[in-house]
Amino acid sequence: MIRLLIRTAVNLISAAIGVLVATAFLKNMTVSPSGFVLAVVIFALAQAILTPFVFKVIRRNADAFLGGVGIVSTLVALILASLIGDSITIVGISTWIAASVIVWFAAAIASLFVPFLLVKLGVQEARRNRDSN
Repeated sequence: MIRLLIRTAVNLISAAIGVLVATAFLKNMTVSPSGFVLAVVIFALAQAILTPFVFKVIRRNADAFLGGVGIVSTLVALILASLIGDSITIVGISTWIAASVIVWFAAAIASLFVPFLLVKLGVQEARRNRDSN
């Protein structure tokens, strides 16, 4: 159960970082402040559900494209997040492509470092609790 919670936290934080980085770099991509949390939750959930599905479809039909699974599922997740509510707006094909690549890359990098940060915070909290007792 703890692993699932940690994995969920890592996915949400990584998705948030990916969306923020893409929004910072792309002038035709906006995320409303009020809808940011909703957009990140929808994106992370869609990504978690879509990645295995896209992987299976591509694996069956086009093995050469397996490396693009993350980018394809990121694109589909961004489309879903933009359709549900008005929290993410992306204008133009080139912005959609760039947003998919940037969000995918930033989230992938974040997913490497976020677990270490969470562990570090947990260790620091455990020390504070130990020292206060």
